[in-house]
Amino acid sequence: MINILDKQDCCGCSACIQVCPKQCITMLEDKEGFLYPQVNTYDCIDCHLCEKVCPVLHSGKPRKPLNVYAAKNKDEKIRLQSSSGGVFSSLAEAIINAGGVVFGAKFDEEWKVVHGYTETKDGIADFRGSKYVQSWMGDNFSKVKYFLDNGRKVLFSGTPCQVAGLKRFLRKPYENLLTVDFICHGVPSPKVWRMYLKELLENHSVSSNPMSKKSVSIENISFRDKRLGWKKFSCVFMLSISDENGEKKTISLSEMFSENTYMKGFLENLYLRPACHHCPVKCLSSGSDITIADFWGMDKVLCDKDDDLGYSVMLLNNVNASFKLIAKLDITEIGYEDILRYNSPLEKSAVPDINRNYFFINLDNKSLSLLIPHALRRRHLLKLIYRIRNKIKTLIDSVGK
Repeated sequence: MINILDKQDCCGCSACIQVCPKQCITMLEDKEGFLYPQVNTYDCIDCHLCEKVCPVLHSGKPRKPLNVYAAKNKDEKIRLQSSSGGVFSSLAEAIINAGGVVFGAKFDEEWKVVHGYTETKDGIADFRGSKYVQSWMGDNFSKVKYFLDNGRKVLFSGTPCQVAGLKRFLRKPYENLLTVDFICHGVPSPKVWRMYLKELLENHSVSSNPMSKKSVSIENISFRDKRLGWKKFSCVFMLSISDENGEKKTISLSEMFSENTYMKGFLENLYLRPACHHCPVKCLSSGSDITIADFWGMDKVLCDKDDDLGYSVMLLNNVNASFKLIAKLDITEIGYEDILRYNSPLEKSAVPDINRNYFFINLDNKSLSLLIPHALRRRHLLKLIYRIRNKIKTLIDSVGK
């Protein structure tokens, strides 16, 4: 049975709970806000299926892509709504046109990130755009299998570990399945995300009159708004505010990604899942058919095509990945090294922030608006102390000689 002794050994893909024939495994949230499998040993029949489908226990082999492309969607409207070049939307639309089903990550009614599926073109919009939170998988692996077994084409998109988990769960190849992952920096804590949204709403619920409360709700969230350009993308929160007289107004909160508190902590690896620091699916080892990502460094590799509206990179990993799917893409072949030079998470795991433990120890006692900046400042101080200490040690050693 699955028994997680070290939390870095679980990526949270949920393949184990979905394959269990006795349904005796549940995913429980730990104090950091990440889900881990817990087995009801009384009902367990020791079939070991949970172990057989685990992508951490059975990691794939590192690969190199067959082809690498810079790509953008030919529909500029969709490209503008996408995080980078709009490649996912083009692939998803091709599957829908073929009568298929598309799975991806979306926001639910409470702005939690969950996996779901759509059978319509309109539904693709929910999966468009980056969501910097680990998604809740639910029973979507089982749903993928249901559609595949009924002869439907399926596109499944997710993190590399989620794709690897799905592949292990299915236990056999399907010609009607297209798997798409992305170059992953790591997944932040859903608990931190919930707390961030709670503080955001609370900060805008009190009017200038302390005795008066406003009703505030979120209308839309975009982690990667391009109104200032792709290289300077912004985090935008659309809020609906109703006062005590029932009057409503909508406000837009926009911050450069480098200034947004939540994004700062994410980019500095302050609250990533422990497994992300020892990722078992780097180097395209997830088994995905296609890997997509932002084309960082495009202004240096293909400067003549860089219009600052977003380009994707697309790595074709499977010889069976159909080129018909990319008919609506503007593509240019490039080299693997051009991608790796500016996108190291393709092969390297994120290094944990020196204050990660400090952050989670204080998570329930301080507001994020104070804790995240303080933890990041504390990191700079600790690094300075370590440098001074090492210089003093080197000086003492040299004098001793």
